[in-house]
Amino acid sequence: MSGQATPLPAGVMALVERASEAGFEAWRRNIVRLGGCTNPVHLVGNATVVDTDTGEALLSYAPEVHGGRILISCGNRRATVCPACAQIYRADTYQLVRAGLVGGKGVGEVVGGHPRVFATLTAPGFGPVHTRRERDGRVRACRPRKPGDCCPHGVPVGCHARHVDGDPRLGEPLCPCCYDYAGAVLWQARAGELWHRFALELRRELARRAGLSRTRLGEVVRLSYAKVAEYQRRGLVHFHAVIRLDGPDGPATPPPGWASTDLLADAVGEAVGRVRLVSPGAEVVGRRVLRFGTQLDVRPVAGFGAGERLSAAAVAAYVAKYATKGAESAGAVDGRIHGARDLALLPVRRHTLRMIGTCWWLGGLPPFEPLRLRRWAHMLGYGGHFSTKSRRYSTTLTALRRTRAEHRAEEQRTALGLDGRTTAVVGQWRYAGRGYSPEAALVAASVREGGGRHGA
Repeated sequence: MSGQATPLPAGVMALVERASEAGFEAWRRNIVRLGGCTNPVHLVGNATVVDTDTGEALLSYAPEVHGGRILISCGNRRATVCPACAQIYRADTYQLVRAGLVGGKGVGEVVGGHPRVFATLTAPGFGPVHTRRERDGRVRACRPRKPGDCCPHGVPVGCHARHVDGDPRLGEPLCPCCYDYAGAVLWQARAGELWHRFALELRRELARRAGLSRTRLGEVVRLSYAKVAEYQRRGLVHFHAVIRLDGPDGPATPPPGWASTDLLADAVGEAVGRVRLVSPGAEVVGRRVLRFGTQLDVRPVAGFGAGERLSAAAVAAYVAKYATKGAESAGAVDGRIHGARDLALLPVRRHTLRMIGTCWWLGGLPPFEPLRLRRWAHMLGYGGHFSTKSRRYSTTLTALRRTRAEHRAEEQRTALGLDGRTTAVVGQWRYAGRGYSPEAALVAASVREGGGRHGA
């Protein structure tokens, strides 16, 4: 052994040098207050706090660290991109969904007594895939069939394996040649529109059951919902949704007596079965009628802490969990694909690659241009929002963020001794890049490992 010390990584050396400089603590605080954000946005500019009564400039701010830049969180919702910002987004989504179930955040507690269900709408089948089946706590065979039964391509139509969680075969087609990739991609591209049609059909079904016209229904009942899209292992989304019936003025007013939870649950099942869309491009891939899958789960939501199996807290947590996930949970990639040559370098499994390739192929044909399949190839064709809600369901993410920002601003006013004075902030900021230097990345990583925000 030579006895020579192992040299420190460049980032560690840069951090040691930075720590010996003046202004290190201010530099460090500018990173720590981001809570471990992985890809912050850099802004340059200045701001002045002005007393609106006297016009006096009370405080001027121009960052002296990071080369005159201020860092702000990226705000990305996806956990694979920025776990720190995704955690905040998940918490906000939880509060949004919970408020629509039990009240709070500007919604009255009376909403807890309104009819509401938790529904899961799935995609139809486009070919048999490997799956994990459980019954009575035991894992069953994937797809038991008679030995020797094969598809037209000579591939066995059955699978007697008892797949464990994490098995790479889960979600893969038994026979890729039999799997309808074109149908899967087209369904994915129209999934958002299918949901919109479902919401319209549900209102029609409620009106029919109440013996009212759709116009009259809107005068006595308002339909509200909050939903999230989740990718299955086979790469297709399904929707988890809280669906609620209110009076005509929203959550503050009760619905009429005939609007029960059982009626709502039955109407959801009937409406899902009626939704149909005809896909474009029949001259290329044949006429296809798109619809939801036959697997539908509709369950009433209990009151918060009521003790029933499906509580409001469980529903809110379930929806929030999937609000920060994307196609990467099905084995896809985070970023957009810009050219056909990129397909050969994608680190994805074969099934996912074939879905992406189908998006690229169909997206280059004129009948499918409105679907923008190439733009959304990395999302396996789905270009809709992952988390949406109706206008009157509850509060909004914007309102939650504004409240948080106002709270932090009030804390800063107190720290600066500006309580009791009416002030305004005047300034200008512009974008100047994003990311961390190596030494700043080490500080941000330590914040993430420590569990989030440690200071300001």
